[in-house]
Amino acid sequence: LLAVVMLVEPAIARQFTPNRQPDAPYVPSPESVVDAMLQLARVTASDVVYDLGSGDGRIPIAAAKRYGAFGVGIEMNSFLIRRANDNLKQAGVGDRVRFVYGDLFEADISAATVVTLFLLPGLNERLIPKFRRELRQGTRIVSHHFGMGEAWPPEQSQDVNGLMIYLWTIR
Repeated sequence: LLAVVMLVEPAIARQFTPNRQPDAPYVPSPESVVDAMLQLARVTASDVVYDLGSGDGRIPIAAAKRYGAFGVGIEMNSFLIRRANDNLKQAGVGDRVRFVYGDLFEADISAATVVTLFLLPGLNERLIPKFRRELRQGTRIVSHHFGMGEAWPPEQSQDVNGLMIYLWTIR
């Protein structure tokens, strides 16, 4: 755990305050989708799960609570950061989760072993170069509802009660 914190904390410290509005509206993923996303990514206690556009923090909190993973949420809505931190206090996993007020396009995500997102298709596609540049081989990416376009088809997809999730692995 100490090694993970030492790896993640410098990246968090380098984050900056965003100077623009969020690119996507906040729509929370249902708990059934959160569970399925973490299962599809095969999250374990040795993972560092980054949630881009983390909203109320449900995905990093679930990763820490259910799997013992370390979670980092990147969010540029200060109200949602406050809500996420309130949820974190209630969940009792504050030693394993951090929320960063920042821009997901500028955030350093290189410590991630799993990245989760529920963004619009154009945003997912704009993130592809960042994923390929910053993420290590073997890092898994799971998206709720939207893919990465024709440029990067998913390795797996899964229907969760009528809602789709998709998986990619950095190779």
